[in-house]
Amino acid sequence: MDKVVDLSIFGEAALYLRNSPAQLKEIRNVPFDSKKKIWVPDKKEVYIEAEVKERSNGKIIAETVAGETVTVKEGEAQEMNPPKFALVEDIAMLTHLNEASVLHNLRQRYSNWLIYVSTRIA
Repeated sequence: MDKVVDLSIFGEAALYLRNSPAQLKEIRNVPFDSKKKIWVPDKKEVYIEAEVKERSNGKIIAETVAGETVTVKEGEAQEMNPPKFALVEDIAMLTHLNEASVLHNLRQRYSNWLIYVSTRIA
């Protein structure tokens, strides 16, 4: 995924570019069920993480991380990337390249002071 680079060449700026391999391993090594985890629209956060409780008739009933139960149309929910993509530098590497996942990755990186992101398109 992320290349191993000697960040010492960046001096003091290094901590704003990439977490250590140990930090990334801790962040990325959490249980994940791709059949249950989704993004659902949210008025405050734009998209919020949710767990699918039921699917029927083109609708999804899910519980958000905020504890709310919501019902959304299948087309309104967006797939979530596994944690192995947490804080990824190159957004094009995301398995599910959708609006919610891109916003989440940017939010996650900026909240961790990792301000650099690449959007190289081959």
